[in-house]
Amino acid sequence: MADISHTVHVALGERAYDILIGPNLIDDAGAILAEKFPGRRFGIVTDTDVAKAQLPRLVASLEFSGLTYSTITLPSGESTKSWEHLQTVVEGLLAAKLERNDLVIALGGGVIGDLAGFAASITRRGMDFVQIPTSLLAQVDSSVGGKTGINSPHGKNLVGAFHQPKLVLADLSALDTLPARQFAAGYAEVVKYGLIDDPDFFEWLEANHAEIFAGGPARGEAIARCCAHKARVVIEDEKEIGVRALLNLGHTFGHALEKDTGYSDRLLHGEGVSIGMVLAHTFSNRLGLAPGQDSGRIAAHLRKSGLPTTLADIPGTLGSTETLMAAIAQDKKVSRGALTFILTRGIGQAFIEKNVDPAKVSAFLEEMRGA
Repeated sequence: MADISHTVHVALGERAYDILIGPNLIDDAGAILAEKFPGRRFGIVTDTDVAKAQLPRLVASLEFSGLTYSTITLPSGESTKSWEHLQTVVEGLLAAKLERNDLVIALGGGVIGDLAGFAASITRRGMDFVQIPTSLLAQVDSSVGGKTGINSPHGKNLVGAFHQPKLVLADLSALDTLPARQFAAGYAEVVKYGLIDDPDFFEWLEANHAEIFAGGPARGEAIARCCAHKARVVIEDEKEIGVRALLNLGHTFGHALEKDTGYSDRLLHGEGVSIGMVLAHTFSNRLGLAPGQDSGRIAAHLRKSGLPTTLADIPGTLGSTETLMAAIAQDKKVSRGALTFILTRGIGQAFIEKNVDPAKVSAFLEEMRGA
């Protein structure tokens, strides 16, 4: 019997699904999938790092339950979210003779979840898929809500589709194998939920930070609270035409920095978000919207978590301000060429600001580069 400590329901009518959170759910996946999806076959998509730590557990579970599967293993890293690897997954699913009513399993972090979900959305004009997120970032954010896609040379996540999973299995024990840097990067997305509209959660994170990193009960509670928050937003605005954009707090700056560093290990996604959230709060202060002490408080908490908080924290040399501004101009929230940012009036008071003056953004980045 699976040990499920938290269940979050994403109520999207006929496309509703559950997020199951608990220890050792990968070991229980076969029994869960056999019960929920009888008679289906499965195509597992994973990466080389996750394949070493988690794939044997999943395969053993599927085989124990008598389920049929095939496996596609891709390189690890953000650069895998590409046209080339999307084609590899689609052709692999077709070569395995998986049919439209079979299921794709995304076993991995946000890169695999985004890529496998997008491949599922277009293979045979749409296959169902299951998310088994193995990173903290994926468990609290990218595995929930149905945003799938790949990166383009023009920018991050510019090609994709909204395609909801049928189930999310968040195995807490999978997080025990994460490198410290990867766990910290995921924690940036946890902090984000407090900064958007839940100052009490941010204060709770400050008080329970050590237990979350140590793997105590607060870790599962934090993940459940983040998933519940995201589920509420997705139910209200599934296609991101309104309030769902708030979930991109820190991402406009962060994505530009990721593009500038070549989607490489120089800057992990969560690290870009960490810097981006501090920049968003500081920029809001420069515009006279938010108190300056909030930026310092946020930066202090993120630094305590092992995260970068300034442009100077990024290894190597950044491109020019003009290069960063060009990346920002390709952000998904841009409308008719006008810049849209998630700004804030303080911790837990984020809002969507359209028609942000590019000259003010450019001048702010110049200031931050010299800080």
